[in-house]
Amino acid sequence: MRKMPPLNSLKAFEASGRHLNFRLAAQELGVTQGAVAQQVRGLEELLKIKLFERHARGLSLTDEGRRYLPPIRRAFDMIAEATGNLSPKDTVVTISSTPSFATRWLVPKLGLFAQDHPDIRVRLDASNALANFQTDGVDIAIRQGKPPFGPGLVSELLFADELIAVCHPDIADGSNPIQSPEDLLTHVLLEDTHGQWPLFLEAALGELAVSDLKTMAFSQTSMAIDAAIAGQGVTLANQEFVQGDLQANRLCQPFSFSTTTEEGYHVVAPRNPRNPSIVAIVNDWFAKQSQP
Repeated sequence: MRKMPPLNSLKAFEASGRHLNFRLAAQELGVTQGAVAQQVRGLEELLKIKLFERHARGLSLTDEGRRYLPPIRRAFDMIAEATGNLSPKDTVVTISSTPSFATRWLVPKLGLFAQDHPDIRVRLDASNALANFQTDGVDIAIRQGKPPFGPGLVSELLFADELIAVCHPDIADGSNPIQSPEDLLTHVLLEDTHGQWPLFLEAALGELAVSDLKTMAFSQTSMAIDAAIAGQGVTLANQEFVQGDLQANRLCQPFSFSTTTEEGYHVVAPRNPRNPSIVAIVNDWFAKQSQP
């Protein structure tokens, strides 16, 4: 059985040794100055060693006190560290999405998530590669397409892929104005890797010849939208991606026609996630963000 001095006496000694002052040690420990002095005296009597020299304006450690203080301080540090390791840590949720979804939809809303759930930290993995829930630590993925997305996965529709034509207001109202889908045929059409312009024009115009379209291609949807904001042409975008730009008049929708593809945006997670309660919270938050 270990022979230990009283813990309160050791705390009083350690605090007094750091401050070299009974009054400051008492303030730290939340007790009276007399109680600290009494605890230290009791420890000295138990050890039969004088630990402090008492002076009118404070304390100084004796040789024995200087030898005794460092290991006692380390012991308290180890206790504090061990206790901290048992305390609940901030919960981290890893969300995977394409760079365009992250840039145009998710990142602007993360501040709201932090306000609603300050105890959950988001790690965003923006990549065009499909998330592997088993090996890369992803908890939730946003995928564009049609379910099912794989064995053992469940999904909820976040929002449909409704495409609208958008451009800078100066393009729509310029010398070659855009007032209907037909007017697009004389403008530069900004494309992303999804290549939806032929389907959009066919839905809007029927089987008109569209082989002579002037196009500019980009590897990501967000880049095509940025090019439209810069006045380089007209692009197709999901309405959810450009709401802020439309409201700020950085973009405009020159005509009301839109078309919806079969590839909506879905929140995807394992049927049996590593942290079910956190995944449920994030899923619920996503659902609220997509409501009109």
